[in-house]
Amino acid sequence: MMAAAEQTLLRDAAAALRDDRPEIAERPLRQVLAAHPDNVDALKMLAEIAVRAGCHEDAEALLARCLECAPDFAAARYRYATLLFRQNKVHRALAEIERLLQDDPRNPECLALQAVALGGAGDYDGAIACHQNLLREHPDRSGAWLNYALDLKTAGRGRESIAAYRGAIARFPDLAEAYWALGNLKTFRFEAAEIDAMQVQLARGDPPARARCLLHFALGKALEDAGAFAQSFVHYASANALQRAVVNYDADGTTEALRRVRDVFTREFLDARAGAGCGAPDPIFIVGLARSGSTLIEQILSSHPAIEATMELPNIGALIDRLDGAYPEVLQTLDPEVFAALGEEYLDETRAHRRLGRRFFIDKMQENFRHAGLIHLILPNTKIVDARRHPMACGFSNFRQNFESFYGVSYDLADIGRYYTDYAALMAHFDSVLPGRIHRVFYERLVADPQHEVGLLLDYLGLPSDARCLRFHDNERPVRTASSEQVRLPIYTDALEQWRNYEPWLAPLKAALGPVLASYPDVPA
Repeated sequence: MMAAAEQTLLRDAAAALRDDRPEIAERPLRQVLAAHPDNVDALKMLAEIAVRAGCHEDAEALLARCLECAPDFAAARYRYATLLFRQNKVHRALAEIERLLQDDPRNPECLALQAVALGGAGDYDGAIACHQNLLREHPDRSGAWLNYALDLKTAGRGRESIAAYRGAIARFPDLAEAYWALGNLKTFRFEAAEIDAMQVQLARGDPPARARCLLHFALGKALEDAGAFAQSFVHYASANALQRAVVNYDADGTTEALRRVRDVFTREFLDARAGAGCGAPDPIFIVGLARSGSTLIEQILSSHPAIEATMELPNIGALIDRLDGAYPEVLQTLDPEVFAALGEEYLDETRAHRRLGRRFFIDKMQENFRHAGLIHLILPNTKIVDARRHPMACGFSNFRQNFESFYGVSYDLADIGRYYTDYAALMAHFDSVLPGRIHRVFYERLVADPQHEVGLLLDYLGLPSDARCLRFHDNERPVRTASSEQVRLPIYTDALEQWRNYEPWLAPLKAALGPVLASYPDVPA
């Protein structure tokens, strides 16, 4: 039996965690573990502290040890499954969830996690079926309705997705997330009653900031579709101001971080490491800024029988997080064989996402443009495609799109313009030190002459032409991004000049872009 003193220490630690004071909880937990290294309650709580600190590998090891000692500790196994899912280890997470459901097959928390994880693994039919089963017994779960509708959207079942979102609103009239999600369906148009309902919610003045933000984004889209651009911009600006207030984005820090990348990846640095890395050619990296046409490129390429689409894989960033030192300077200290090991590690970690077994697969994590040099070092035979769009069109499209907290640059027009210039400068640097390594696709040229541009792209990839690439809209693969409806349509040019409807209010974006705007598609020296 546990000594009274240890019980007190565990109670104190649990109380500190409830009060969100992990620094207070850690000391008593370590006291308990010093005397009893296999105390499962202490292991689980210490893992929770590690999660809150962002030390996911430490948390994973602690929970694994906890489950070795107590395999039937359901709460620890559930936390372990959620942690694995958060780290994109979805197949391992699903195995843990299956074990939980063997003992408690109707547990709603486990079923909800299973549905989301199935979607994360690319099994949208399974995710949809799982959500349907969950909602039959638990129709009061608003989050499950949102995830169910999103899975339907991703799977290309647009009408059913709209019906699910509207069904969620009927059950939960104040569910701002559902209105925003409908507005995020680029081919959807709100009905007058829905616009009135959103305006009534905002007029009440009591929705929390996040709900107000989402309603403003949705109304911005609704009024844009109605041609009321001045009113629309007011809502877009209000939404972005609310989001910018809670997102910690440092424009100076970003400029400095990308300058450091340029400083490390000199031609001399790269030449000295020529021949390092893993020689596998499997990945095709699509990089660039959000809303630049990357999903269209992915849809075109995944229509080729040799190429499989996966998702925006976080694995390059995860590799960097595990390096022992400041990035990118730490790369200067690594032995050449480490780069090959990192390439192999990337391939191993992404293998579970290659469901079709095709020769090549796409990693569409756009932010990997920051890491094009590292990609070249660890996987020198892979291809990198830079998706680029007119800076005003790309910039405004980012401003009108809610990325939650994952793309903090997008909530201020000046920040967006500065980020575009930093991105263009970095890619120009890579063009200089790695000439011909990166293939650039300009969105405007792609929609103007798709046959020519797709031909150039396939030539770069070393693949034969295939008519299916020009019939990309017939590709029924799941699409997770905001462009999921648009890429299921033939190429259209409506979005090219969309930003001009808002030009009177975009002066901060223009000013921040400076000579990059004037010289587009070239980049100023």
